[in-house]
Amino acid sequence: MRRLSIMLGAAALTVGLATPAMADPKPADLKPAGFGQARLTGFAVLPAETYVPGSEPSGAAAGTAPVNGITLPFPGQPVQGFSGVVNRHDGTYDVLSDNGYGQKANSADFLLRVHRIRPDLKSGKVSVVGGFNLTDPDHKVPFALTRADRKLTGADFDVESIVRAFDGTYWIGDEFGPYLLHFTPSGRLLQAPIPLPGVMAPENPNLNGGQPNIRSSKGFEGMARSVDGRHLYPLLEGTVDGDTPGDLRMYDFDLRTGTYAPKWRTYRLEAAGNSIGDAIAVDDHRFLIIERDNEQGDAAKLKRVYLVDGSDRDHDGVMDKTLVADLLNLANPRNLGGFGPAFRFPFQTIEDVALLDDRTLAILNDNNFPFSSGRTPGKADNDEFITVRLSHRLNADPRALL
Repeated sequence: MRRLSIMLGAAALTVGLATPAMADPKPADLKPAGFGQARLTGFAVLPAETYVPGSEPSGAAAGTAPVNGITLPFPGQPVQGFSGVVNRHDGTYDVLSDNGYGQKANSADFLLRVHRIRPDLKSGKVSVVGGFNLTDPDHKVPFALTRADRKLTGADFDVESIVRAFDGTYWIGDEFGPYLLHFTPSGRLLQAPIPLPGVMAPENPNLNGGQPNIRSSKGFEGMARSVDGRHLYPLLEGTVDGDTPGDLRMYDFDLRTGTYAPKWRTYRLEAAGNSIGDAIAVDDHRFLIIERDNEQGDAAKLKRVYLVDGSDRDHDGVMDKTLVADLLNLANPRNLGGFGPAFRFPFQTIEDVALLDDRTLAILNDNNFPFSSGRTPGKADNDEFITVRLSHRLNADPRALL
């Protein structure tokens, strides 16, 4: 939510990779196109007050005063805080809720969960059609958990990014470690959390009185899967102490060896106070990355999607950036959602992007329920699902669409 070379050595693990057989893509013209205004092509909404059916109450430690018209605690587990998305290619999407109510201290009764949603762009509605809790019944987590039943909560991990491997398992990035977490398709943890050598957040249970070198809620915010399915590219949300302010590290984790590469790529924010929201691969060295400021509503000034080239063609030490979509200025000629010809996606946190085709993106907000009110002041934000048509093709590797 609101929120040095790499040391070698995470423990080796065995990962089954069933990479689909595909022909090598033809070389693309990778010279950045002069992207123009992107266009809104779809809009659907999940109401803020949507709860998992039959779920237990939550939010007991999140306060008692009404927030944006919502009374706490909640009668169930909110379907909210979308911080990662996986396209299932059947009209549904898996969306990851983050740690709950913004802090470790107030999220112990929030169950970490992946929700399955179905957006209907004709009706403008999003339906929740299933989902699964994240659990550790096999005692893979080596430190104490909040619950005896070993259902994972927002006091255990702050999960902010998700990818699905070609073997059907899920990899999730956490901010409290930061850790990589590996789950079965039904949400059972497969192995011990994999730490990031040399980097620790204040919530890291192994800090043991030491000094963290990254700020709270600034761990793994985005994570891309390589187009060949063999690597993960987790991206920190905050700057590691000693790095240039506003520079963020994107790591390379090899799924075959279970180790981090000794070097990382560097993503430079437009301003040191900004954050990234999500990252996905376009080909073997280009990515789409959401960057945002920390404002909402009329105060929001920067909510963007960049095409980022990790090959660093200008040799300045940071990844090259090309703006492909300004989410505060999308053309809306059909007046979708009842909005005018210029559409704004003015949310504090925008943390989900999926590539639907070579010119179309799906983008969702994290509504920080009930704390954010970017769409209407004083009213808790809904979860919004939009599709955005870029002005130019990305020339993406076909495997990026899998």
